Amino acid sequence: MIEQDNFAVEVIYALPHQQKRITVTVAPGTSCIEAVKQSDICRFFPEIDLETAKLGIFSRAVKHDEVLQPGQRVEIYRPLIADPKDVRRKRAEKAKEEGRANKTTGGRV
Repeated sequence: MIEQDNFAVEVIYALPHQQKRITVTVAPGTSCIEAVKQSDICRFFPEIDLETAKLGIFSRAVKHDEVLQPGQRVEIYRPLIADPKDVRRKRAEKAKEEGRANKTTGGRV
């Protein structure tokens, strides 16, 4: 059996005006959530709820137990402040009221 060496991954969390990137060394078989816990990023951002936090690797949503590969970056996503569907619907309604409804805005004339 060939023993694999530990490797580095990044854990990142970003706010509108602040971000933190922490490099951690993990063992083969380490999951995304284990790397996040190892990074201790919650020390900088106590509002992160590790139980419900959405995670991703290079903009691809992943489950907490997905196993990491060398060089990957675990991203912790903030909760949405607005439902994208509602935002588009309201924008289309506003365009319709203002007479700007077209193919781009999605409002019906």
